[in-house]
Amino acid sequence: MRLMISFAALFLSVILLQLSTGGVGPLDALSGITLDFSNAQIGLLGSAHFFGFFIGCWWAPRLMGTIGHSRAFAAFTAAGAIGLLAHMLVIDAYAWALMRVASGLCVAGCYTVIEAWLQAKLTNETRGRAMGSYRVVDMGASLVAQMMISVLEPASYVSYNLLALLCCAALLPITLTRTAEPETPDALRLRPMLAVTRSPLAAAGVVVAALSSASFRMVGPVYGQEVGLAVDQIAWFLAAFVAGGALAQYPVGWLADTYDRRWVLIWLSVASIASSAVTALTGDLGTTGVLLTATLFGATTFPIYSVAAAHAHDFADASERVELSAALMFFFALGAIAAPLMASTLIELYGPSAMFAMIGAGHAVLVVFGLIRMRMRPSARTRTRYVWAPRTSFLIGRLTGRTRDEE
Repeated sequence: MRLMISFAALFLSVILLQLSTGGVGPLDALSGITLDFSNAQIGLLGSAHFFGFFIGCWWAPRLMGTIGHSRAFAAFTAAGAIGLLAHMLVIDAYAWALMRVASGLCVAGCYTVIEAWLQAKLTNETRGRAMGSYRVVDMGASLVAQMMISVLEPASYVSYNLLALLCCAALLPITLTRTAEPETPDALRLRPMLAVTRSPLAAAGVVVAALSSASFRMVGPVYGQEVGLAVDQIAWFLAAFVAGGALAQYPVGWLADTYDRRWVLIWLSVASIASSAVTALTGDLGTTGVLLTATLFGATTFPIYSVAAAHAHDFADASERVELSAALMFFFALGAIAAPLMASTLIELYGPSAMFAMIGAGHAVLVVFGLIRMRMRPSARTRTRYVWAPRTSFLIGRLTGRTRDEE
């Protein structure tokens, strides 16, 4: 209980931030449909979000070193709130893309500050419980954020204003806390090729994970609308994906710690191909079928990032944990920038099932590449612990590094 109280301010900021920024993606997609944006333009909004996310991951540690944690958090939160409030002032898809860069910047910057603060307060004794609580809080808020679109009216100033209020409210717990700011961590050296040299399969795996996750979360509402789902059904559709991913983490983690992680990664991709094919048919299965297939899709695709990251860390030493985590996040961000625009363009050209055809093709490539890599190198002699790795900031490696090395 004392542990939870000491982290209460940080966790409350995470909840409010996730409710705000997690809700804007699906709301933007539905608003774009209402305002007659093309599918490609709606996909551009998701890609712009992850472009801002990448900038924020790189810039946030440097800004913290210049002005401190609280001021940096305030600056990033202000950028996110401005982006939200400006939506209904300028009705233009390309102007909205710039606003989504601001929302991505806000997400990455705020999570970087929160995770740096957490890292400074954690000890070896509290790390496991704190990280478990952090994941539950983050995932739970993300789940609720997907459901918010069922009550937020698309293309409405009130809807975006409510999200902006939540974003601003995330400032209060951190700025009002009596806890002294921790020392600023050193800015990370971003070495993307570290991931490739340690495990080319892991680097490919996180790109494919981004292809699945970013496409579904940013363009999923377009797919839902194309197959005739109502707004409240689209909300459940997106939430089922998140819930399926969360429920699968622990059994997949057991498999990854018990068997060769490359086989786990390959069979997850095989299952993802199957679930992509099934999900593409949800328009004919009714509401129950929609939810079940979305849950299955989340369960098969969501854990791939964590399995790939664990495999990469098997070939790294303890001194490389933080930089390797940042390198994997770099490749995830690249995939997430490209995926929504690709998915929405394919939907516009070939229909709603084309998004899942693209995702299935990506996983098929990963299966083939995984089998090739297994012939080229044996499995690692010593293995790190599987860690459910959130895709939040480049600093997440500071929180998970020691956990991976624990026996």
